[in-house]
Amino acid sequence: MNGPLTFGIAAFFLLLLATVCFALLRRRRLDRRTDSLQRLVRLADLLEADLKACRSGLQQAHAVMSLNPDLPAAGEQEARHAIDAGLRSLLQQRIWIRDRSPGASQQELDDAAAAMSGTRDRLQPLMRALDQAQHALDDAMREHIRREPGA
Repeated sequence: MNGPLTFGIAAFFLLLLATVCFALLRRRRLDRRTDSLQRLVRLADLLEADLKACRSGLQQAHAVMSLNPDLPAAGEQEARHAIDAGLRSLLQQRIWIRDRSPGASQQELDDAAAAMSGTRDRLQPLMRALDQAQHALDDAMREHIRREPGA
């Protein structure tokens, strides 16, 4: 074979190999970015559902406690404000996702997802405590109703 022809063919295949490698790396980066964005939106949806469930649980507890004036309603307003603040913060996060995520670095996307995941992790014990308190309150109200004269 001719030396320059062999060199040309080798250079062509090297260039082809580099192009394929570059395309694969770019595709991998885009897939990771897409996965991060989907995870971020999914976490936002889950966090919103958690906050709304928490708000609903607090409203139910308040409704039960308002039937019995002997039970204190302390902290109900503060809890409502905390949940509203959480929902406002989540709205700001969703606006960030909509407006800024297309130009955000992978690290920024990962940091935002980690922060949202951490918020959900911190909220979970509070939701379990609220659920336990709701059950205890329901049990106390059933006991109170059973003890009422004429019931």
